[in-house]
Amino acid sequence: MQASGRWVRLAICGVLALAFAALVPERPQAQQAAPAAGLELLTIVSASGRHEFQVEVMRTPEQRARGLMHRQFMPADRGMLFDFKRTEPVAMWMQNTYISLDMLFIRADGTVARIAERTEPLSTRTIPSGEPVLSVLEINGGVAEKLGIKAGDRVEHALFKR
Repeated sequence: MQASGRWVRLAICGVLALAFAALVPERPQAQQAAPAAGLELLTIVSASGRHEFQVEVMRTPEQRARGLMHRQFMPADRGMLFDFKRTEPVAMWMQNTYISLDMLFIRADGTVARIAERTEPLSTRTIPSGEPVLSVLEINGGVAEKLGIKAGDRVEHALFKR
């Protein structure tokens, strides 16, 4: 008799779960396909063409300090743009960052000053800009080489002067 009581309780729980699921409204298809909130379009213009990325923009000191730490994956068309608010020498590092990155150091006019390719995950070694820059763009390691992106190429985003 106790075994059948257990099955009755399980059946009631299953029915309740199905009833609750029926009450939750289904999201429209357009919402499901929408990109993550807060992403901005950034285009790199190189000899090989125009390359578009959806980027998260890190504008506050707290956001810049966190960056891509603790993430295991970044889609191929995504990146992170660090806005330092003024042109100055900067240094980046890979502490608690599991993804190898290409770091593009960008001047205020939007030109790429230098690229640190395939940075070492989890390293605390500093990666200097080499000159004063306004911003750093992080994309997946190896993407700059694959797309033919080089120092001197132009980055188009609202952050940079035309």
